[in-house]
Amino acid sequence: MEPALSVRGVSHAFGRTKALDDVSLSVAPGSFTALLGVNGAGKTTLFNLITRLYDNVSGEIRVLGHDIRRRPGPALAALGVVFQSRALDRDLTVGQNLAYHAALHGLTRAETWSRSAGLIARVGLGDKLDTPVSALSGGQARRAEIARALMHGPRLLLLDEPTVGLDVQSRREVLGLVRRLVEVDRVGVLWATHLFDEIHPQDDAVVLHRGRVLATGTAGAIARGGDLSAAFLQMTGLETEAEA
Repeated sequence: MEPALSVRGVSHAFGRTKALDDVSLSVAPGSFTALLGVNGAGKTTLFNLITRLYDNVSGEIRVLGHDIRRRPGPALAALGVVFQSRALDRDLTVGQNLAYHAALHGLTRAETWSRSAGLIARVGLGDKLDTPVSALSGGQARRAEIARALMHGPRLLLLDEPTVGLDVQSRREVLGLVRRLVEVDRVGVLWATHLFDEIHPQDDAVVLHRGRVLATGTAGAIARGGDLSAAFLQMTGLETEAEA
């Protein structure tokens, strides 16, 4: 079966600074894959390459078999994204934000209305369709962003540090929503985070540090049956740096 996402031998630099160095990873259809790394690891750069905000001049990136450089249209049509920075227009209502996204993907008015109502109910915001984004809590805004990312029916969802800045309950709600998308809808998910308590031992995981992949496998295997955060600190050398 074709991977939802395949990244092979991708490097990227900003001038003389190498942000990614020969990065390879994959996300299976209907799986939850955690991309683990601290700030500066290269997570956002990788997301920007996958979404074509940056052009990958080395290696290969495929979304459901579509090369992101050679066939960007079908690749991006299969992709939904929730960036770390808030992307909803705060002056518009939730429904207007969803409708604008739908128009970009060529959905009809009837399709837009049907999908908006269904998705907003699904993310637990059934009474917020006509609410301005500025009136939403942080957790509600994140769930609205996920609904928007799903409007065009993508089979791969990228989320870059989606729970940063949220309270414990909101973090739990957002993570639970995304995991249900994996289990029920078989959406492939790449979840970038530095928060280890969001990761289950059975989750696929990729450890990214200073632009390089240090480990891949299930989170439990990477942790070798121990604590994932301790294993991460040891393999990245951050534990030694902290002691120094």
